Amino acid sequence: MKRLAVLNVVGLCERELLEMPFLRKWAEGRERRSFKPAFPAVTCTAQSSYLTGLAVGEHGIVGNGWYDREAAEVKFWKQSNHLVKGEKLWERLRRERPGFRCAKWFWWYNMYSSAEFSMTPRPMYPADGRKFFDVYAHPLSLRDEVKKELGDFPFPSFWGPRAGIDSSKWIANSAKWIEKRESPDLNLVYLPHLDYSLQKFGPGAPETVQEIKAIDDVLADLIPYLEGRGIEVVVLSEYGISKVDRVVHLNRIFREKEWITIKDELGLEQLDCGASKVFAVADHQVAHIYLNDLSLKEEVRTLLQSTDGVEEIREGWEGVGGERGGDLVAVSEADSWFSYYYWLDDAVAPDFARTIDIHRKPGYDPAELFIDPALKFPQLKVAAFLAKKKLGIRGLLDVIPLDADLVKGSHGRDSVGPDEQPVVVGTGASQCGSEREVFHYLLKRCKAD
Repeated sequence: MKRLAVLNVVGLCERELLEMPFLRKWAEGRERRSFKPAFPAVTCTAQSSYLTGLAVGEHGIVGNGWYDREAAEVKFWKQSNHLVKGEKLWERLRRERPGFRCAKWFWWYNMYSSAEFSMTPRPMYPADGRKFFDVYAHPLSLRDEVKKELGDFPFPSFWGPRAGIDSSKWIANSAKWIEKRESPDLNLVYLPHLDYSLQKFGPGAPETVQEIKAIDDVLADLIPYLEGRGIEVVVLSEYGISKVDRVVHLNRIFREKEWITIKDELGLEQLDCGASKVFAVADHQVAHIYLNDLSLKEEVRTLLQSTDGVEEIREGWEGVGGERGGDLVAVSEADSWFSYYYWLDDAVAPDFARTIDIHRKPGYDPAELFIDPALKFPQLKVAAFLAKKKLGIRGLLDVIPLDADLVKGSHGRDSVGPDEQPVVVGTGASQCGSEREVFHYLLKRCKAD
């Protein structure tokens, strides 16, 4: 029976492909096409569109996070696959091909999925406040078995200042491991490496050259291995990265209008979304604007339209609204992006602002890719923290800067040039003219003779 591997190389577009000797040569013998990205052009939305073939208003994933109106909480980077509505690619194939088996390897929404095999980053959080890096797997036995052969997943290289090639190497090796062990009919493999340097330094920066080469080397090992086992390989991406030099702090603007409610907690400021009249949930170059006071809608729209760095305001399903999305959705200009910052004085910023804390922050924070340049001896600070952690002493690893201007690359817009659009490479890939058509393309390839 036909078997397929889909390698999701995050951040890949024609611009980067030209700098990847192996992948460029491999692509020459196949079809490839760039296409307009999903909106918002972010990981969770794009992947959900690829794997369901549905519009955002149907699968419900309006971004990497959103405001839960009932819980009055912003929720980012949740992992339950039940959040994604609609029939999934592997479910459709299983219905049409009894016995079909899928491995969903580090793609998002990977907990409690109906895929036969899955693995995703998932720390353990004991009740005493400690945090232990780990992965979640289904069946659960895969977790210990893969670590026995490959060692622990290098979690610090998956996100944060140490984000780098080691995590993508480990994922690629574990994809080979599950292939050797189970030979799934569909192997979905997530390789995030390019995303890091492109956001940190921006496209075209000298620092990105070796990082592009690094992921090309991973593909040069993984693709021949898979093809050598008779598997057809498709390479695709979710979005390209745009060069940015301006950050827009929407919540600070709303605060100046006295629409934001702030709580004082132990001398530090916390955003109280449930009590605020208007607030933004920032997600790269897109921000969901939630209005607890709908009478302010036109005033908010007028304010956003006059804000430097904001290009467009959308609403309704077209703007990714509905149950989860904002009442308005702001889209940045090409050279700009949105921060979640709401404090006006760094001295009262919340304690999590200077840490890697993707779940507590009410928005995405790419500054987590940096070590605060104001720290004189950051490595000593990290070493001291780790030593205390081994002794069971709790503390904050507060090494993340509050300078959003450090970020040089972003994404999220769907109006981007051909050299920044996502790309798909594979047999018959020219038929993919949109993110939703990727679903039908993959479905067709899995059923091809």
